[in-house]
Amino acid sequence: METGIAEFDRVCGGGIVPGSAILLAGDPGVGKSTLLLQVTAQAAVGGLRVAYISGEESAEQIRGRAARMGLSKAPVELAAETSLRTILDALKREKFDLVIIDSIQTLWSDAIDAAQGSVSQVRACAGELVRLAKKQNIAMILVGHVTKEGQVAGPRVVEHMVDAVLSFEGERGYPFRILRGSKNRFGATDEIGVFEMGDIGLREVPNPSALFLTSGERTAGSAVFAGIEGTRPVLVEFQALVAPSAYGTPRRAVVGWDSGRLAMLLAVLESRCGVGFGQKDVYLNVAGGLKINEPAADLAAAMALMSSLLDVALPKDCVVFGEISLSGDIRSVSRMDSRLKEALKLGFGSAIAPKAAADNAPFEVKSYDYLLEAIKGLETTD
Repeated sequence: METGIAEFDRVCGGGIVPGSAILLAGDPGVGKSTLLLQVTAQAAVGGLRVAYISGEESAEQIRGRAARMGLSKAPVELAAETSLRTILDALKREKFDLVIIDSIQTLWSDAIDAAQGSVSQVRACAGELVRLAKKQNIAMILVGHVTKEGQVAGPRVVEHMVDAVLSFEGERGYPFRILRGSKNRFGATDEIGVFEMGDIGLREVPNPSALFLTSGERTAGSAVFAGIEGTRPVLVEFQALVAPSAYGTPRRAVVGWDSGRLAMLLAVLESRCGVGFGQKDVYLNVAGGLKINEPAADLAAAMALMSSLLDVALPKDCVVFGEISLSGDIRSVSRMDSRLKEALKLGFGSAIAPKAAADNAPFEVKSYDYLLEAIKGLETTD
């Protein structure tokens, strides 16, 4: 069932499967309820019968928020209830296509002698709701709280019960929100949905590359990485700062990338390329609040670090991608043609990439087999 929110449907695998149970988790205030209110409104306008059951807000509060977002005319049935027995009785009497439970931690079952939100209550309530979803063929989305570490709160068995686990992420200070799946029985888990939080709710971002890139001249320490998130090419800027250490122990700080990967990259640069960072502070940041997990980002991070160290800016129209091995080789990565086509679409006209990327490339590609060669090419840049 398509909900009408394309970015949400993309992460679910093309839409919501009838009879499926989805767990949506995220930090407080990231916009989980806002996202689901928009999903339910669009789905209801599209002809689905939708119920939104909240244990955290009253029906009047939800109506007020829907009015502010311009969704007050959507035929969504609202309820404010925390008793599991009452909710199950209502869902058995009425036939719904999609039901939202916001949130699973607020429900309580009179069959369990435990406090609301406890592990046993969450396990029992989730189990009953998932069984009802399968039996009645209702698509059900359960909202879950998260711990300080960012994990879904409550028993881990809840994640095993449901068909899909989605996380809604957003860095403080950035308007962007990323929806990604860690489990999906009906689709891939490497897709992401990108939204921008505004005054009247979340706006879909069909082309996130344009938002994650800064305009203007490229400065030293900046490299644009051509990455792949699921089926979608995404261009994002790596920013590096290498400075003499003002303290006894050099600092290593990284945001948006794996710190272990940075340590490996610095070791390769020192051992294979003769570039030492032992007495320098190293800071690496992925602009826009996006988290990058691809090994293909190795070369972009290395070029950003060397650009800052040498105080040489990469060309403004250049993108970078490639995996670096422990031997200092630059290895090929998947879907290099898609990365280059996305770069061309956004006005880029050159690339630093593995050797194989030069075949049938739509523009000039400086291709290298070894990281040392790429560094020497950067040193000769005007």
